[in-house]
Amino acid sequence: MKYSDDLDAIDLRVLDLLQQDASLSNQALAERAHVSPATCLRRVRRLVEAGVIEKQVAILSPDKLGAGLSALVEITLDRQGAEHLDAFEAIAVAAPEVQQCWRVAPGPDFVLVLQVPDMPAYHALVQRLFTQQANVRNVKAFFSVKRAKFEPRLTLPAPRA
Repeated sequence: MKYSDDLDAIDLRVLDLLQQDASLSNQALAERAHVSPATCLRRVRRLVEAGVIEKQVAILSPDKLGAGLSALVEITLDRQGAEHLDAFEAIAVAAPEVQQCWRVAPGPDFVLVLQVPDMPAYHALVQRLFTQQANVRNVKAFFSVKRAKFEPRLTLPAPRA
């Protein structure tokens, strides 16, 4: 059974509100969720402890902070044994420019989402992460020309009856 099976309408309302604006005070969140502040705080703590809420962050504007080049990069390794996949993953997730690292199948072994200031910074990252790694066979990069949507929001299940 998934933990989501244990979520009631109040939990789902609180989660939906937090996905819209995680900076809400407990008082404001409780008012919008139509529950008492004590109930709201208890619910949020339970959802955090259960791992339903992984983290609360501020989403920053890459363009306003000089990190305007986004790239989606497919990586294929030469050797795909578990130790080789783990080794590359460790290197990728340690790089601050790597926003997301996904192991995928079929096709490439990894898809990375990168955010860097410009093409020279991308080139330096490629040299550091991909070229110096003798196990990287193929790199295929796609550069964003326009971000039409960025919504790190999950569609929540319907409340159980």
